[in-house]
Amino acid sequence: MSAARGWLRLLGSELRLIIGRRRNQVGLGVLFGLVVMVGIVLKVSAMRHPRSPSGDLIAAVAGNGIFLGFAALSIEIALFLPLAISVLAGDAIAGEANQGTLRYLLVAPVGRARLVLVKATSLAIGALIGAVVVATAGVLTGAVLFGIGPPTSLSGSQLGVADGLWRLLLAALYLAAGLAALAMIGLFISTLTEQPIAATVATAMVGTLFWILDSVPQLDWLHPWLLVDRWLAFVDLLRDPPFTDRIVAGLWVDLAYAAVFLTLAWLRLRTKDVTS
Repeated sequence: MSAARGWLRLLGSELRLIIGRRRNQVGLGVLFGLVVMVGIVLKVSAMRHPRSPSGDLIAAVAGNGIFLGFAALSIEIALFLPLAISVLAGDAIAGEANQGTLRYLLVAPVGRARLVLVKATSLAIGALIGAVVVATAGVLTGAVLFGIGPPTSLSGSQLGVADGLWRLLLAALYLAAGLAALAMIGLFISTLTEQPIAATVATAMVGTLFWILDSVPQLDWLHPWLLVDRWLAFVDLLRDPPFTDRIVAGLWVDLAYAAVFLTLAWLRLRTKDVTS
């Protein structure tokens, strides 16, 4: 029981550090602000060209603000959300090493495993916060600019408002799982260096590389194994009934990446010399 309390206390301290950092608060503000900007652009486009066939996105959002939450997730998952989680992950271990505080945290061999678990959990929570902030920003902005009502599914049936919001929450949770898996890659990279900026850039580059490889048709045999391949499958939640095959497959891929790189991070930190 005392060990569990100690772990929770360490996790709470880590979360307070993450949430309390000014740069992280600014990052969340940027994620929120980008959604507001997208909403304004779509509103202006809808007003100037109310009958223009400029895309299903504008038509859907203009008809119901709930769809702005889905649109915001689809826009920010390609770059801004992965970049935000890369900053957190890159700083997880490398930041402690750079500041000289890592050696004080690792006071015993068992402390290393506990530290990795705490860092991983805090990063997963950070991924969840980022995805939920973007979805919330979309709903709030959509409500102000377009109003909210019963959304129409991609299958043509009408959903209830509560059902639409519930599916948006599920979409945010699904993307948070993918971002958490990317964070585990960043956590491993963070154990390889004492420069948090280098770890952040490397993690962001890995995420970008995944997207590039996923866009090459000649590599279609590789696509199912790429972390980001099924991230956009969350739009299947807008069908009635929802299509879950790709989402479930995506969660398995997320779990595999998270397990492999979390293990690698633990093995690396287990043998890392922190006395110098």
